[in-house]
Amino acid sequence: MRRPKSKQFRKQLRLSEEDEIKQLNSWIQFQKPDSGSNPMSLPPLPKNSPVGHLGDNTFSRYAGVVRFEQLPLSKKTKDALRGCKFVSMTDIQRASLPHALCGRDVLGAAKTGSGKTLAFIIPVLEKLYRERWGPEDGVGSIIISPTRELAGQIFEVLNSVGKYHGFSAGLLIGGRKDVDTEKERVNELNILICTPGRLLHHMDETPNFDCSQLQVLVLDEADRILDSGFKRALNAIISQLPKRRQTMLFSATQTKSVQDLARLSLKDPEYLSVHEESVAATPSLLKQIVMIVPLDQKLDMLWTFIKTHLQFKTIVFLSSCKQVNYVYEAFRKLHPGIPLKCLHGRMKQEKRMAIYSEFCENRSVLFSTDVAARGLDFNKAVDWVVQVDCPENVASYIHRVGRTARYKSDGKSVLFLSPSETQMLEKLEAAKVPVHLVKPKKEKLQPVSSLLASLLVKYPELQQRAQRAFVTYLRSIHLQKDKEIFDILKLPIDEYSASLAEPVDPNQENVTEGSREKLDTIVFRDEEIENDLLQPVDTSNEDDTKSADIGELIPATRLLKKKKLKINVHRPLGSRVVFDDEGNTLPPLARIAGTQSDKDSLLIDPVSHPHAEQKAEYYKRMREDLKKADKEDKLVERQRLREKRIKQKTKWKADNLEEEDIQDDISGSEEDETVNKRHKKSKIYFDSDSDEGERKEVKQNQGITLEEQEALALKLLQSMQA
Repeated sequence: MRRPKSKQFRKQLRLSEEDEIKQLNSWIQFQKPDSGSNPMSLPPLPKNSPVGHLGDNTFSRYAGVVRFEQLPLSKKTKDALRGCKFVSMTDIQRASLPHALCGRDVLGAAKTGSGKTLAFIIPVLEKLYRERWGPEDGVGSIIISPTRELAGQIFEVLNSVGKYHGFSAGLLIGGRKDVDTEKERVNELNILICTPGRLLHHMDETPNFDCSQLQVLVLDEADRILDSGFKRALNAIISQLPKRRQTMLFSATQTKSVQDLARLSLKDPEYLSVHEESVAATPSLLKQIVMIVPLDQKLDMLWTFIKTHLQFKTIVFLSSCKQVNYVYEAFRKLHPGIPLKCLHGRMKQEKRMAIYSEFCENRSVLFSTDVAARGLDFNKAVDWVVQVDCPENVASYIHRVGRTARYKSDGKSVLFLSPSETQMLEKLEAAKVPVHLVKPKKEKLQPVSSLLASLLVKYPELQQRAQRAFVTYLRSIHLQKDKEIFDILKLPIDEYSASLAEPVDPNQENVTEGSREKLDTIVFRDEEIENDLLQPVDTSNEDDTKSADIGELIPATRLLKKKKLKINVHRPLGSRVVFDDEGNTLPPLARIAGTQSDKDSLLIDPVSHPHAEQKAEYYKRMREDLKKADKEDKLVERQRLREKRIKQKTKWKADNLEEEDIQDDISGSEEDETVNKRHKKSKIYFDSDSDEGERKEVKQNQGITLEEQEALALKLLQSMQA
C-alpha cells in the first residue's frame, strides 16, 4: 500500500519545483532565440554539451538543438517524453519549440505527419508549470480542433506527455450525452481540448464558465478552423478570450492572411514553414499516382483496385456522406474479400470513435469523407490512400494523402481524375506536389455496374441510396468555386447515373442524341451536404445556393423516379401572385383595393402606379381608414365593458334580494326585517356610460339614539316571552 506523502516531503518537493522554475525562466530568458530567426539554421550542439548550470548561472544555447533533453524543459515533461520514446525532435519541433517556450505567438506550417502535436503540447505544459497553475486557477489553456477524432487524438497525446504533471484536462466534443456532467466540472479544468461548437456551447450556457485568465490558445489544423465554416463560432469564441495571451497556430497549409491574424489578436507572430523550401510539399517517402478515369468508370476502377489490393490497409475518399453510404453498402454486399468500414460526419460520436479504433488496429478498407483527412494518425500505417473524387483544392489533397507515409514510414496514394478535371494536375505541380500520371490498364478492369444493378433489384432500399449519391455528387460539383476544374457542364451525367445502377423509368427517360438540349427542370432532393467536406468557401448564401436553377447548369438527364421539387427556369421572379375566391390571379394589393368602392380610384397598388402624388394620396386615405376603424373598435369595446358591468350589477342585486327573503322567513316579523336592513352595508353604484353622466346612489341606514335602541331591544324580549 502506498503511504501518503508527509507534510515535510511536500514542502521539499515544492521548494525543489520553485528552484527548477527559477532555473528554467533564467535559461529561457538568457538564451532566447532572435525574433524572426529559424532555430534550424543554427549548427547543432555537440552531443555531450552541458544542458545548463545552476552555480555560475551559465546556460547552454537551446536554439538549434536536436534532442528534447537539450531544451529548457521540466523534469516531469522530460521523464514523460523519455517514457514515450520521444528522443529526437522533428523539423517543426526544432523550429517552433525555442520560440514557443519564450511565450511568443507561433504560426507553424509543416507536412502532414511531421509531429505538430508535440510542438504545441509541450509549450502548453511548460507554460502552466512555470506559472504554477493549479485547480483553483481555472482554465489556463484551450486547444481547438476542427474534428472530434483529432481532438480525441490530441487528448491521448496530452495524457501521455503530461502524465507526471498535476493538471486537470477535459475533452469537450459534440455528439456526447454527458453535457450536464461537463457543465459541473468544466470550471475546474486547466486544459480544454475541444471542437469550436462544443466550446461555444459551454461559453454561452455553462454558469460561471470563465476564461479570463487564459494563458495559451492553440488552433490545430488552423486553416480549416479559420475558414468560413467555423467563422461565426470562432469569432464568438475569440470575443470572450483575453487579448493578453500566447497564441499558436499549426497546420500543413498555414494561412498568411492579415485579416485572419488580426481576428486572433496575434502580436508579431513567428512564421515557421519548415518545408517551404523543400523540393516537395508532401512527404518524401510518399509515392503519388494520378489516373485519368471517366466519371462513369470510377466505381469499376475502385472495385478493381480493392480486389487487387486485399492485403493492404486502404482509405477511400469520396465527396459526400451519401456517396460513402451507398458505395459502402453496395460493396459490402458484394463481399470483396476484405473487411469494409465507413466514416462520415453524420454518424453518432460513439460509432465514429469505434470505427476509427477498429480501423487503427485491423487491416480493412475505410470509405470516408474529408472528416478523416485532417490530422488523424492511425496506429498501424495506412498503405494506400485512394481519392475517387477530386479534392476541392491542393490543400485538401495534401491533407488526404497525409494519412499515409507518416513520420519515417512510406506510403502510396492514387487519385482518380475525370477528363474534365485534368486542370488539377497543373495546380498540384505548381504547389510542388510530385505526382506521376499513369494510364489505367483497361484489360484488367473488372466492371461492377452489372453487379450493382442486380443488387438494386434484390435490395430495393439501395435504389434510394443510389439516387441520393447521384444528387449529392452533382451538388458538390456545383458548389465548388474553382470552375476551371469543377465544370458540371462537362460531366457525362447519364453515363454516371447508369454506373450507379439507378433504376430507369422509361416514362421519365429524356436523353437526346447528338447535341443534347438542356432540361427546363431537374429534380433534386432537399438534402444537406455534409459540413465536413466540399462546402463552398462562403456559406452565408447557403439557402440561395440550394434553390438555384440547377437546370441552367446541367445538361439534360433523365428525371429521378421519386420527385419532390421541380425548379422551373421560366418561372417569373420577384413578383407576388394573389388569387381570388375563384382562383383567378390578382395584383398584389388587389385584395385591399377590392374592399372599397369603384369610386376610390386612388386605392390602387402604388407599386404598379409609382407616381408620387398618387402614392401620397393612397397612404393618406389608408391612414384615415385606419383611424376610423380604430374609433369603431373603441366604441365596440366600451359597449362590451358596459354590458359586462350591468350584468355584474344585476347579479349582485339578485343575490342581495335572495338574502333578504331568507332573513324574512327566519324572523317572521317586520321588526326583524327592519333590523336586518339596518345592518346591511351601504351600496354605491357607478354608471359612467349613461347619458346623464356619472350618477351615484348611496343607501345608508338612518341613525337612531341609544335610548331608542334599548327600547327596541326590550320590546323584542317581551315579544319572545309571549
